[in-house]
Amino acid sequence: MARELTREEKAKIRKLVTKWCANYDKECGCLPLDCECYMLGKCWTGSYCRYFREAVLPLDSVLEAALTAEGPAPETRLCPICGSVFLPDGRTRYCSPACAGAALRKQKRDYMRKKRG
Repeated sequence: MARELTREEKAKIRKLVTKWCANYDKECGCLPLDCECYMLGKCWTGSYCRYFREAVLPLDSVLEAALTAEGPAPETRLCPICGSVFLPDGRTRYCSPACAGAALRKQKRDYMRKKRG
């Protein structure tokens, strides 16, 4: 079932296309079609440019899950360390192993300060 894209989703699509799409050119638009890029004027979910869907959309996993999932957008969480949005996998609290390591170091540092003081 197609739904209307939110303002944030449209902005994310525009940013992905203008920054990462190899077929996009500022002056010409979509190079293979020789017209304005189809994805920049997108208002509804449903059909997407094949190159965008396969090569560009996986760069933003949260947007990919929101656009490809049926029904409402999936639950997302904010990483307490870096503040980025990510899709939780079970009990995952952090967006990456690097953030998990940073949180563990902070926890150990706070524990040792409390123990010494």
